[in-house]
Amino acid sequence: MKKWLKTMAWAAAAGAVLATVAVSAAGYAVQRATDGRVYASPGEVPANRAGLLLGTSRTVRSGRPNAYFYNRVDAAAALYHAGKVEYLVISGDNGRKGYNEPQDMKEALVGRGVPAEAIYLDYAGFRTYDSVVRMEKVFGQESFTVISQEFHNRRAVYIAQALGLDAVGYNAAGVAAYGGMKTRLREKLARVRMFMDLWTGKNPKFLGEPVEIGK
Repeated sequence: MKKWLKTMAWAAAAGAVLATVAVSAAGYAVQRATDGRVYASPGEVPANRAGLLLGTSRTVRSGRPNAYFYNRVDAAAALYHAGKVEYLVISGDNGRKGYNEPQDMKEALVGRGVPAEAIYLDYAGFRTYDSVVRMEKVFGQESFTVISQEFHNRRAVYIAQALGLDAVGYNAAGVAAYGGMKTRLREKLARVRMFMDLWTGKNPKFLGEPVEIGK
């Protein structure tokens, strides 16, 4: 019995070490590969025909406004009004009744002066990986600007680079350290999963018919 417990303890320790190494390696690779590809000011961002706004919920579970949502919308509107993108593709989840990230973000953007005809909705952006792949496969964009918080942008830009796409990121304002802690921890694991998706050549959950932007 003691030998079995000792073996299990060693296995758990080895697993923890491997997980830590994987998280650290993934984070380092993403950071290094995307340096110089994410921007904090609209004036610095290269112009692209389209921007990819990554969706999130309007409110958090408590019902309070979600700072990630509003900061991303503000950033997308600023980029559009600066003339750095002509169109915005909002990619997010509407997989359950009463929950519609793309539509909520569209309404917020229109309220900030972005014309409705400049906005396209991608309802199958269930994951960042899917959103990036669909930007090319469905919306026909091989060069685009990703709009989200910096840590999120770096992962999306890395995915695009790995798929042979030319993407840059425009960073929305972050969230206070305490409020964003859970999201940042989840991001570390998401980067490991991203590498697994890239290595296996995973396809998005849905593709669908092509959508011509600016038609």
